[in-house]
Amino acid sequence: MFIDTATIHLAAGKGGNGSVSFHREKYVAAGGPDGGDGGRGGSVVFVADPNLSTLMDFRYKRKYAAQNGEDGRSGRSSGKNAPDLVIRVPRGTVIRDAESGLVIADISGSEPVVVARGGRGGWGNVHFATPTRQIPKFAKPGGAGEELDVRLELKLIADVGLVGFPNVGKSTLISAISAAKPKIANYHFTTLSPVLGVVRVGTEASFVAADIPGLIEGAAEGVGLGHDFLRHVDRCRLLLHVVDVSGCEGRDPKEDFEKINAELARFSAPLAERPQIVLGNKCDIAAEEQVDDFRQFVEEKGLTFLPISAATRQGIDALPGLVYERLRGLPPVTVYEPEYVRPDPALQDHRAFSVMRTDDGAWQVDAPWLETILEGSDVADYESLQYFQRQLADGGVLDRLVEMGVQENDTIRIGEFEFDYVF
Repeated sequence: MFIDTATIHLAAGKGGNGSVSFHREKYVAAGGPDGGDGGRGGSVVFVADPNLSTLMDFRYKRKYAAQNGEDGRSGRSSGKNAPDLVIRVPRGTVIRDAESGLVIADISGSEPVVVARGGRGGWGNVHFATPTRQIPKFAKPGGAGEELDVRLELKLIADVGLVGFPNVGKSTLISAISAAKPKIANYHFTTLSPVLGVVRVGTEASFVAADIPGLIEGAAEGVGLGHDFLRHVDRCRLLLHVVDVSGCEGRDPKEDFEKINAELARFSAPLAERPQIVLGNKCDIAAEEQVDDFRQFVEEKGLTFLPISAATRQGIDALPGLVYERLRGLPPVTVYEPEYVRPDPALQDHRAFSVMRTDDGAWQVDAPWLETILEGSDVADYESLQYFQRQLADGGVLDRLVEMGVQENDTIRIGEFEFDYVF
């Protein structure tokens, strides 16, 4: 089964927690803090795999999580960084933010792309030692890794795209000019997935052609198979528009030509401007007048027309050279530039918080940065509790509570932590 879209959830690893530890050694009375830092969490990395041609692997597994970093250890030993989670996708996969639709990355080259970054490791208690706080019993927890939902879209990378109505001979044509061996039969929708073929021109030159199946009237609105495969035309630099010039199935070649171009334009405006070479296929069973009439129709539009017969190879030998010369004057295959902008940590208000009164009369403080401090604090320790109270004051939380009318012995909740307010 050919699958070319998938929505998955990515979770980078959390950084390891810093360690709370104190040096213990014979004849050393007060060794001081020696807690090590936590390791970095694993990132989620995408790489192109030339052996993959579909997103089938993502049909059932929808959640991908990297490992967390290792916690710090005593002796100022840092925890190990977690390995990155490497996800292999077909070359040409575009990764979009599932919510906004913006492009995050285009996996078209050989370089790995980091899509979700792992969290930073936390600090050990050695970093919090001061002349007045010589026994810090708290450390900094590891940072959270990035989490996001992404949509994967496979857009085949090909120089040339073969477009046209079903059963006009596209599969026969690509099998005639390349080593590709698609299924060929005399009925509609024989080809159920795009077929790539490398076309050789001489001994050294070549280009990649793709048979884009299932295009019919209404494809851009989801009719037939075309809606699923129109995206694969996006990257093609040149279109070979295959038309059954004989009209052997009772269709008008001119109408077929106009309808396919209309569907391409409805799907993407730039596709309407993509260069085309029109191939009048099945000319071996067409009358000469039919071929000449269609040639005049095409050339009046300023397009190149070539009569061929994929079945008898009439005109086929000249096609690769003609296409290659046209490609030499066209820009390279489209690569989608990232549009999604990650929030800049430097511009974020790391001390943002909100305070609200709950139904039971308590005060709920929503402050993720305070919860992080609490995770690494020993509230039973006097110095650790003092450090936390200073963060409450420096962050403006205590002033906000006073402004809102907090009273002595009122209950304050921060995450799962709860305490009474004392003047």
